[in-house]
Amino acid sequence: MLQDRYGNDLSTTSTAARDAYLAGVESLMAATPGMDTAFQAAVTADDGFALGHISLARAKQLLGRGHEAKAPLARALELAAAATPREQSQIAMFEKILTGQGAAALEAIREHLKSWPRDAMALAPATSVFGLIGFSGKVGREVDQLAILTPLEKHYGDDWWYRTQLAFAQIELQMFDEGSRNIEAALAGFPRSAHAAHIRGHLYYETGEREAGLAFMIDWMKDYPRDGLMHCHNSWHLALWSMETGRHAQAWRIYDDALRPGAAWGPQVNVATDCPAFLLRAEMAGQPRRPELWRELGEYATKWFGRPGLSFVDMHTVLAYAMAGDSEALTRFTESPRGAAGDMVAPLSQGFDAYARGDWARAAEQIEPLLVTHERLGGSRAQRDLLEYTVTSAMVRAGRAEAARSLISMRRPQNGKGGGFPLTGL
Repeated sequence: MLQDRYGNDLSTTSTAARDAYLAGVESLMAATPGMDTAFQAAVTADDGFALGHISLARAKQLLGRGHEAKAPLARALELAAAATPREQSQIAMFEKILTGQGAAALEAIREHLKSWPRDAMALAPATSVFGLIGFSGKVGREVDQLAILTPLEKHYGDDWWYRTQLAFAQIELQMFDEGSRNIEAALAGFPRSAHAAHIRGHLYYETGEREAGLAFMIDWMKDYPRDGLMHCHNSWHLALWSMETGRHAQAWRIYDDALRPGAAWGPQVNVATDCPAFLLRAEMAGQPRRPELWRELGEYATKWFGRPGLSFVDMHTVLAYAMAGDSEALTRFTESPRGAAGDMVAPLSQGFDAYARGDWARAAEQIEPLLVTHERLGGSRAQRDLLEYTVTSAMVRAGRAEAARSLISMRRPQNGKGGGFPLTGL
């Protein structure tokens, strides 16, 4: 029987389908272009290959084209009865993910791994800061992320994808030595993995190595295609480091070329979160507010994420609305909170609205209490630093520089290496 690269049996007898499927899995795990076309090639070679169809549906979802996932999902369900037990379990799990049943999907993954621990495609949705654990809304979810990965080390060994995910979980918990060893091993195993490069960038960020991080990412990105899944978000890291090191013109060029709506290539979730995060940090770094860009982001948010539900995105959506002065849209999110951390959205809305209006004391008052458990929102520590910086920036502008310095030094001491906190005025 044909197998995947982890030794799992595949219910196809077509080597062409198997090879295309393997290419799709590699592309998905490395965020290289072409995962959808590879999975499409797999089912073209063997239309009866159920796992190929469900993987194609998942690829469409990851690429921000969820409306195109319905047909391959339906076909996978039609074919599931003839698949192996492992494939049937994986198809059922992905059906839950594709139909918005995140908690049930995570439980299904945990059960699945008991029987098939080396099924990396089944494990993948539970990993990283944008995965099912990352968006669970739980206090302690960073610990949970590491806890699901650590026992699997004996099954994956030096596998570059596994080392990538393990490194990210460790880095988010400030385990820098362990994370460094694992991300270097991952990059050695697959140097063109955009996920591994991204996580190497996070290590630079967390240890306050701005110049080194900028140099690394510029070099790594120079031949990464624009249609790569991580092009937008890795460009965000480039833009932030450029702004933080005083290369303001360079930062704006990156924003206009790779982040801004209409210019960025990538999932809508990256555009909707990275752009507001950049614009607010740019303002904190002394750049003038550009209302037209905030209005553009407000319109983009309304188009793609106009209803609350995914708290990490909602955090950035209410920021865009507040800075654009769209009180009507902001009210929709404060009055009808939803999502795993929906209770945090209303105070964020009020805090960002106060910041936009220059009511610095109220901005800090609304957002500071959320810092203790803001991991519930999802995303990475680097992304949620936006809240720390908003509070400290507001404190500085309210004449409370000493309190701001104490707060940011306590919560993010590593980011002060190399010369203060450039986005807070400290």
